[in-house]
Amino acid sequence: MSLATVASDAQEASALQLVGAFLFGMVVGWYLYYINRHRDGAVRLSDLVTVIGAVGGGTLLAVFPAGSDLFGAYGVGLFCGFFGYLTVLFLLVRKSANFGVDFFIDGRRRPPADGEVLVPGPDSGAMGEDTAGGLRR
Repeated sequence: MSLATVASDAQEASALQLVGAFLFGMVVGWYLYYINRHRDGAVRLSDLVTVIGAVGGGTLLAVFPAGSDLFGAYGVGLFCGFFGYLTVLFLLVRKSANFGVDFFIDGRRRPPADGEVLVPGPDSGAMGEDTAGGLRR
């Protein structure tokens, strides 16, 4: 069965369904970027399999048939969510006095001012690495 046959057999999607598929794609894309950004280990093959499963898995294709307007709206939403996270992060880093462009390369940040403390946690060191005093050198 070709994509043209699937597309012609699919019912026309309403505007609400298209908006819903787009917003669902945005949430998934945003969350995928968030998960990859806050990882605490090296990239593994299983990570790639997880992303492919989330982006185009069997359950997703059952909800949004391939070649349909719903799948297209989901794909556009996925793109907007993934790169929307990056855009918001870029704008926040650019506006902040505590971060520079090097943050995107290796997670560097400026040391806290006197009287300021980094809270322990997954982001206590740059890119999830816990380093001496919570700072990456």
